[in-house]
Amino acid sequence: MEKLYESGENYLETILLLHLHDNFVRAVDIAREMDVSKPSVSRAMGILRDGGFISIAEDGNITLTESGSEIAERIYERHQILSQWLIDLGVSPETAAEDACKMEHDISAESFRALKEHLRTAHPNISIK
Repeated sequence: MEKLYESGENYLETILLLHLHDNFVRAVDIAREMDVSKPSVSRAMGILRDGGFISIAEDGNITLTESGSEIAERIYERHQILSQWLIDLGVSPETAAEDACKMEHDISAESFRALKEHLRTAHPNISIK
């Protein structure tokens, strides 16, 4: 499996979130959600399909493959954990979400595990994997 760039990870995460709200995800939905052009989405979908991260049905429905789903879920989990951590530090929810989106791609596995453990301790009533 090839390494994805940040933009590819963002597309996969967006597909995951759109799929959670509606089983049918089209390129136009992704363009609207990410505020990017339809040609940009088409190009990205081609790259993700060729990389084995998504499947595109004849009717245009875009779904994540197993490897695409693993990446999307990992990025989404990082986003949630980093957002909560920043909010705990006193950052507004809006800024925390924006900053988490930037950080989620670059944080090391070791630092992320430590951060998750810290949040488990700080929030014993919240279920954190």
